[in-house]
Amino acid sequence: MDTLSTNLKQAILQVLQDYRDFLDTDPETHLQLILDEANNQYLFTEIGWQGQRRIYGTLIHCDIINGKVWIQQDGTEDGIAPELIALGIEPQQIVLGFKSIERRQITDYAVA
Repeated sequence: MDTLSTNLKQAILQVLQDYRDFLDTDPETHLQLILDEANNQYLFTEIGWQGQRRIYGTLIHCDIINGKVWIQQDGTEDGIAPELIALGIEPQQIVLGFKSIERRQITDYAVA
């Protein structure tokens, strides 16, 4: 594994673990990190119940594609891209995959 991929993986894992640690306060829901490191796919999900209401969803989904972090889903308040940058990932190594290509062109991040 090359250094670039290792750094991207470590940054993604750090961000996901930080969110899990921060949000893991509700005893009725379960936060899961689903890691497929062989295929460079990373999910952070929430499963459980709040009273009679079912909770199930993907809060964060990232893939590593062609040496870049593709943020496919970002259900956080401020977005995880700034946190990845704080961990040493360059903006041009981050793709906001949940935005249309037209919207990506007007961000500070990579288009693809």
